[in-house]
Amino acid sequence: MGKTRHHELIDQLQLEPHPEGGFYRQIFKSDKQVNSPAHGLGRPAMTHIYFLLLEGQVSRFHRVLHDEVWNHYEGAALRLYHIHQQQLREQRIGGREHGYAAVIPAGNFQAAETTGEYTLVGCSVAPGFDFADFSFIEEPSLKQWIEIAHPDMSRFI
Repeated sequence: MGKTRHHELIDQLQLEPHPEGGFYRQIFKSDKQVNSPAHGLGRPAMTHIYFLLLEGQVSRFHRVLHDEVWNHYEGAALRLYHIHQQQLREQRIGGREHGYAAVIPAGNFQAAETTGEYTLVGCSVAPGFDFADFSFIEEPSLKQWIEIAHPDMSRFI
């Protein structure tokens, strides 16, 4: 029996496990440097990754200090969640009924899951992504708010 499509994608795109969940590979990192408006340090002007989530996997709540654009490429629609000022919002991308892109503003917590067997997306960050600008939810009060107000979202913490 042949490989499943998501196994083909992992091999073809040379994806590796991502700390937040799923698989990824950075495919673009600008040679141009800019100063981050968040902290003044130099960052590439933009970065872009392929990001693959399989059924049962989640991208845990995390934040990036810069704007992130998600683009749907293949597979099932993606449920993309984000938190801003204790408001939890769900957006779907993928397919005509949902559109193909979403923007998560700098500093908002975000999480994601596929609605099917797999979802392949691209994520662009500007100024470019650096793991120094990435964090999971550490604030006990925010974790508690999610667990009480949105207990079904606890699996994303």
